[in-house]
Amino acid sequence: MARVLVIAPHPDDEVLGVGGSILQHIRAGDEVHVVICTRGRESRFGADQVQRVLSEAKTAHKYMGLAGSHFLDLPAAELDTVPLVDINTALSNVFKQVIPDTVYLSHLGDVHHDHQVLFQSAMVCMRPTGGQFPTRILAYETVSETDWYAAPTTPAFIPNVFQDIEATIEGKLEACSKYESQIRPAPDQRSLEAIRALSVTRGSTVGLPNAEAFVLIREILK
Repeated sequence: MARVLVIAPHPDDEVLGVGGSILQHIRAGDEVHVVICTRGRESRFGADQVQRVLSEAKTAHKYMGLAGSHFLDLPAAELDTVPLVDINTALSNVFKQVIPDTVYLSHLGDVHHDHQVLFQSAMVCMRPTGGQFPTRILAYETVSETDWYAAPTTPAFIPNVFQDIEATIEGKLEACSKYESQIRPAPDQRSLEAIRALSVTRGSTVGLPNAEAFVLIREILK
């Protein structure tokens, strides 16, 4: 049984980028945890919206059957105001609780600064020291974040690992739909149609009907 941790900078990143793979892990009997690192501040997003998104996240996680949901409550879209040591400490505490062997994290080249900061913070937490650290680290793509990078000034997402999600694509879309406030009508990138289209596109590159794609950051084989 694997212990899996998915690092989501914001609520819904976990289902957009890893929803199908999360369900595949759970089907295989793995223990899956999600940490949502930021939360909107009421002064910026409004109290009702903040509470709604939090409720949607809990509903999506319950639907997927996660072993654990963790909320750091760092300020969304304001991580540049938080000392990096505080971000590292908050995330490190989750690693100490979960002790994952597999970690999914946002891609360094995403356009959103929060995604970049949390990638870097996670890599600090996952340094191969002390005897307990993940042996497999994968970066995922997030629609409207990863594909809006400013190449060549930021790293491109060039996947080299693909997860077959034919058996879980419908479950992924259902989990995405739990975030009612975040899903948009087609052709918006955060529409269910666009999410399915990306799954088909990634699958077609490796001869599968549906897939999620990842960049392998590090793997230690034993």
